[in-house]
Amino acid sequence: MSKPVVLLAEELSPATVEALGPDFEIRQTDGADRSQLLSAISDVDAILVRSATQVDAEAIAAAKNLKVIARAGVGLDNVDIKAATQAGVMVVNAPTSNIVSAAELTVGHILSLARHIPQASAALKDGEWKRSKYTGIELFEKKIGIIGLGRIGALVAARLKGFDTKILAYDPYITSARAAQLGVQLVTLDELLAQSDFITIHMPKTPETVGMLGADAFKKMKSTAYVVNVARGGLVDEEALFTALQDGEIAGAGVDVFAKEPSTDLPFFKLDNVVVTPHLGASTDEAQEKAGVSVAKSVRLALAGELVPDAVNVAGGVIAPDVRPGIPLIEKLGRIFTALTHASLTQFDVEVVRNFLLDVKVLELAALKGIFADVVTEQVSYVNAPVIAEQRGINVRLITTPETESYRNVLTLRGALSDGSQISVAGTLTGPKQIEKLVGINGFEVEIPISEHLVVVAYTDRPGVIGTIGHILGMNNINIAGMQVARSNEGGQVLALLTIDSSVPQQVLDAIKAGIGAEMVREVDLED
Repeated sequence: MSKPVVLLAEELSPATVEALGPDFEIRQTDGADRSQLLSAISDVDAILVRSATQVDAEAIAAAKNLKVIARAGVGLDNVDIKAATQAGVMVVNAPTSNIVSAAELTVGHILSLARHIPQASAALKDGEWKRSKYTGIELFEKKIGIIGLGRIGALVAARLKGFDTKILAYDPYITSARAAQLGVQLVTLDELLAQSDFITIHMPKTPETVGMLGADAFKKMKSTAYVVNVARGGLVDEEALFTALQDGEIAGAGVDVFAKEPSTDLPFFKLDNVVVTPHLGASTDEAQEKAGVSVAKSVRLALAGELVPDAVNVAGGVIAPDVRPGIPLIEKLGRIFTALTHASLTQFDVEVVRNFLLDVKVLELAALKGIFADVVTEQVSYVNAPVIAEQRGINVRLITTPETESYRNVLTLRGALSDGSQISVAGTLTGPKQIEKLVGINGFEVEIPISEHLVVVAYTDRPGVIGTIGHILGMNNINIAGMQVARSNEGGQVLALLTIDSSVPQQVLDAIKAGIGAEMVREVDLED
């Protein structure tokens, strides 16, 4: 059996390759060379990129076997997420790989502005000894304004507290309790702009935040204030910044990111009170290695068919440890459900009964993946399963309740078919080993461990049927590992569920159906 192919489209650390392990065929190409990329990507299972490789709709269409696109970094501007989703390709990144590096660079910019370090260094190297010209200020007891108190903003606050500064913060999504935990005072944006000696912005780039620090904001700042942007280009209006610096509305600025990159000749570059760096937020050995290792681990999970926490185009959210064991169970239930259908599905409900409430959206995704796994020609993943359901006109609902009588947890798939009939399959996890069991099919209560080969038989109750089934299987050298029979009432409808040691040929299933006059005889093959 050939190994899955992973393409490294840019230079990645040896630790990245080591994290992938020996289970993959590793190839390399120059992703910035378009012709090389389109040729190299044709048969790969995964591609790892940084920022130079454009994985657009054309590249995705050329990659017939592609299952995951991994960006060793935070930004995803070079990946067409919509096209990837339509193709069922998972997109992952490393959202926390550079947070320490970005926070430390922010502090570096603040110190450089406070003490004029770059300018003094350049002057001394030019033979000038001008101590008085580069007299700076202390951070001690200064007010630092942080716009955006997310992961990086919180790290900046923690580091600057060591300078005995007072931290002000504006973030409409942070509670006062969280701010108090960080030792930060929450204020309005106008209060932060008016009071801060240094202002650093750490907001995501959205239509609402583009130009957030513009002409009006600069007018509200102290003339002695410094502005730092190590977050996203465009959050600071570059033309307004130049004007504010020239007119003395603010004292200086430290900028690492720009609206258009690369940028080498913006007007404010010539000003002596500005420190600029070429987007170095993630440019540390540690951040690059963390990013590569992080996405390598995500690739391993994705190619193993597991849900990836850092997948950006999967609506599963964070998976609670108590929910995770239900993922493979409900995917198997989906495949069992499909094996029992006899008409197209129109309505599909995923019912989750647990004695505690958690985010279980991922179980809906796993159920849909199982439903379509054996019936569509394209690759089915956690990414495109909802898309396939929508394309087929299937209405999907996730229903949760904390109430249960028989079991600690029950997962039920219930669907309406185009002929008006209904199908339901239920399962649970039992015991310390979390054994997967079937506990219900079409209203019949059963309890039998799920195995790779199951046979479901529906018939009318009468003597001798079980013996006939066993005889037919025995004559064909097929061994029964377990069996359970449930019936509605004496002489009524019966459901027999058998676990089998091997796959059952269709002619044997047909023989059973004819031999007992069954309404249904179906095999469920869950063997990978």
